[in-house]
Amino acid sequence: MNTRVIVHTLGRILAVCGFLMLLPVLVALFYQEGWDNVLAFLGPALFLMLAGGLMGRRKLSNLAIYTKESMLVVALSWIIMSFFGGLPFIFTGSMDSLFDAFFETVSGFTTTGASILTDVESLDHSVLFWRSFTHFIGGMGILVFVLAALPRVDRRAGKIMSAEVPGPSFGKIVPRLSFSARILYALYFVFFLVLILALVLAGMPVFDAILHAFGTAGTGGFGIKATSVAYYDSSLINYILTAGMLIFGVNFNLYFLFFIQRDRRAFKNEELRNYLLIVAGATALIIWNIKDQTAGLGQALEEALFTVASVISTTGFSINDFNQWPEFSKVILLLLMFVGGCAGSTAGGLKVSRLTILWKSFLANTKRIIHPNQAVASRMEGKQVDTAWLTTVKNYFVTYVLLFVFFVLLVAPSMGDLETILSAVATAYNNVGPGLGEVGPAESFAQLSDWNKLVLSFAMLFGRLEIYPMLLLFSKHTWQKI
Repeated sequence: MNTRVIVHTLGRILAVCGFLMLLPVLVALFYQEGWDNVLAFLGPALFLMLAGGLMGRRKLSNLAIYTKESMLVVALSWIIMSFFGGLPFIFTGSMDSLFDAFFETVSGFTTTGASILTDVESLDHSVLFWRSFTHFIGGMGILVFVLAALPRVDRRAGKIMSAEVPGPSFGKIVPRLSFSARILYALYFVFFLVLILALVLAGMPVFDAILHAFGTAGTGGFGIKATSVAYYDSSLINYILTAGMLIFGVNFNLYFLFFIQRDRRAFKNEELRNYLLIVAGATALIIWNIKDQTAGLGQALEEALFTVASVISTTGFSINDFNQWPEFSKVILLLLMFVGGCAGSTAGGLKVSRLTILWKSFLANTKRIIHPNQAVASRMEGKQVDTAWLTTVKNYFVTYVLLFVFFVLLVAPSMGDLETILSAVATAYNNVGPGLGEVGPAESFAQLSDWNKLVLSFAMLFGRLEIYPMLLLFSKHTWQKI
């Protein structure tokens, strides 16, 4: 293992992330929150920049990095950033426990949106800004931002970016990888700015609009009001955020093809079509199920569509307590937590593309049983699915299910009822946010034990980094013969 290149790469990443922590310093100064808040962010920021600079200052003769090293860089950088990113919560007095601060920051960077806070409206502007800004950084990826920001990106970048970007595959959209990262972040930022403008025009205060845009862009969903988006009592804001959540749940490569390369066929993508069909089907079923509990069909449509978009995009905003919905609707939401958005989006979950491939593989196997002499192949986007890729998707699914069971067993002895246990793990593992039962949208994760908060924090990391980087980090084989 090339440990020097791991340390060197980590240094460059931490230095950039330290620089990002200076933004809430400016917010604290703007709102005149005092030097305690300024130093609470400035201290960790300067430490990260100094430590990162020292780690990455030496030029290396051997820049060779392989899959194992790249995955370790990804896993370690996310854990270290989550630890140091949580320190301002302690230094500002917003939280008393390192477990709480780590949980909140992991939830932010992984764009989960699950919170331990019970009085979020009492937080200072700088704390609220940093809390929601972690969504924006983690949405497209901490390391993708670094690749976009650094002036020179070497051959390490491809493997690192592949290890972080969510989805079953990653490919460059232009020949130069750093330019690919910049294009993705440019599209991400433009959509973010358009969303802010739409929310402000709809009547949301500017600061609130920025923070909600952070959460929507990163599909994170940290609320800044006790009742989340319901606080604004605006159907127009609800529908704007619904559209935003669905848009950021789509593969960003499609936006590049459509807006940059003018390819009108981009949105004929099979994964996108299935994503929208799932949204439409789930919304229709929930409307049918809750229509008698609402003031009319219009309210049922608004609540159902917003909630479906929030859950399948793994954003986690809420405009109602869906914990009070009938069991049928809650089961649909629980299933949507596992589905997630499209590959290459900021959403979590299994991803629609993987589920599409698994479903087509199931149909192909069924046809082979019925017609054993007939050659049957699984096809995606009109092309035959490569056997190696299909095996990779199946292996991922099996590992995903086994880890879900493992996390359930870890938290079960000290958590509440079965609904709470399953939904807490499902919402953390799939980076959704609110769950059901005692961790529903009207509740928080504050009542959980420190052990359960720690387990769910790592469940979020496993889900956001798509298992393997974290799995390698905890494997004894990874550290042999270092």
